Amino acid sequence: MQIQNRRCACAIILLMTTVCPEKAMADSKIAPTFENVKYGPHERHVLDFWQAKSERPTPLLISIHGGGFITGNKVVPSQFLTDCLDAGISVAAINYRFSSHAIAPASFCDGARAVQFLRTKAAEWNLDPKRFAASGESAGAGISLWLGFHDDLADPKNDDPVLRQSTRLTCLVVFEGQSSYDPRFIRGLFPGKDIHKVMPLQKLFDIDPEKLDELPTEKYKLFEDVSAINYVTKDDPPALLIYGNPMDVPIATQRIGMHHPLFGKVLKDKMDGLQIPCEVVAAGKKLNGSSPTKPIDFLKEHFDIRP
Repeated sequence: MQIQNRRCACAIILLMTTVCPEKAMADSKIAPTFENVKYGPHERHVLDFWQAKSERPTPLLISIHGGGFITGNKVVPSQFLTDCLDAGISVAAINYRFSSHAIAPASFCDGARAVQFLRTKAAEWNLDPKRFAASGESAGAGISLWLGFHDDLADPKNDDPVLRQSTRLTCLVVFEGQSSYDPRFIRGLFPGKDIHKVMPLQKLFDIDPEKLDELPTEKYKLFEDVSAINYVTKDDPPALLIYGNPMDVPIATQRIGMHHPLFGKVLKDKMDGLQIPCEVVAAGKKLNGSSPTKPIDFLKEHFDIRP
């Protein structure tokens, strides 16, 4: 799901950098250390990697692009990349299969495999495998949250050495993220609206939204299986969720609804109940009205990077 308007994009970028939003959201001019590295068999299973300069193993931020599961390409906001590298945090940006290649949970599983692949590169690429984080916008945010809260997908006896690796993460920094993709959950979150009928969800699950209450049982299980909020337990990582619009923004379009900070609030309510740190920022302010934490500072805090 993409940011719905320029106002949203600008609000997000002001939290990340003081440069203009066009520059901040542009592809970075910093050349990757490694480009188009294959992490799996599909043509979309590729990633770019930027190595932070350090004599010691570095933390890693994994950036997952948005695009409604139907478009997009591996990217890291320019200033965010610079901030990470300056802080000694290496960065990877991944591609994943679209709904046109395979419906859910394919893109989510691709995110997991990318994390596992990067852990196999820890020694070679000077990474600390115990300090991995994920970030993304919209669909990429949803994948990041799913990875952060899902039980570890490591399969120690698998013949594939990649799949033996852990998928667990240290923290999450996401933008315009959806905490659930279950159309029934979304219908309840926005009663009287048609947000749950948005086209990317139709393609993600291969469903007719007009028949939401008469689908096969396996479809309902699939909705639940790819919705991050269903997996939250007390041992999960802290999260920073940033939205461009305020909580009271009128829901005039499906796009506004799919990027509404209410997705963050319901997740925060659950995380608060389990005493997991969760910060939700809407239109530049925390839900309590105080000043927000910058993404790079959130990463440094939870990666235990000291001045």
